[in-house]
Amino acid sequence: MGFLSYPLLQTADVTMYDARFVPVGEDQVAHLELSREVVRRFNQFYGEILVEPQPLLTPVPRLPGLDNRKMSKSYGNTINLSDDAESVTKKVRQMYTDPKRIRADIPGTVEGNPVFMYHDAFNPDTAEVEDLKARYRAGTVGDVEVKQKLARALNAMLEPMRERRGEVMARPERIREIAVEGSKKARAVAHETMERVRDAVRLRY
Repeated sequence: MGFLSYPLLQTADVTMYDARFVPVGEDQVAHLELSREVVRRFNQFYGEILVEPQPLLTPVPRLPGLDNRKMSKSYGNTINLSDDAESVTKKVRQMYTDPKRIRADIPGTVEGNPVFMYHDAFNPDTAEVEDLKARYRAGTVGDVEVKQKLARALNAMLEPMRERRGEVMARPERIREIAVEGSKKARAVAHETMERVRDAVRLRY
């Protein structure tokens, strides 16, 4: 039943609010395509009633987990936005790297290496990243230095989020206010969508 109902539930969640773009990872584009097909089919029957959503990909549409498997909370191979600096550093130290490189003086592979994929995604110092890549390929830098610099870059990126999270969590009443305000706006859009749908279905039949 889930194979039938879940795509329709997902489609309802998207189209109810006239979503024109849906931020997804590369591996979720196919899932969204099911919703797009449902919308196209519905609109064929009833006219241009529902908005056909488009996938919105970031410059880094896919990242592996820290262990080079699919990123998943159930695998425990993620860096969470709520992680403190020590947790991030510890996770980065345990990241999967080139398994063929057993010593720092052995040339390593950068392509497909999760540590360098994360550097490309999150380290704004491109000169540092290119230097690390060159030295890694030449066997003149160890995994320890590469990971230390990645942990530093990740923590620099996450620190403003941690501060903001602390400010927000200190005001739980404001979180409730935001949730209520957002719910009101969402209900208004959903009401208009359902009015269009009901009118179209009634006119059709």
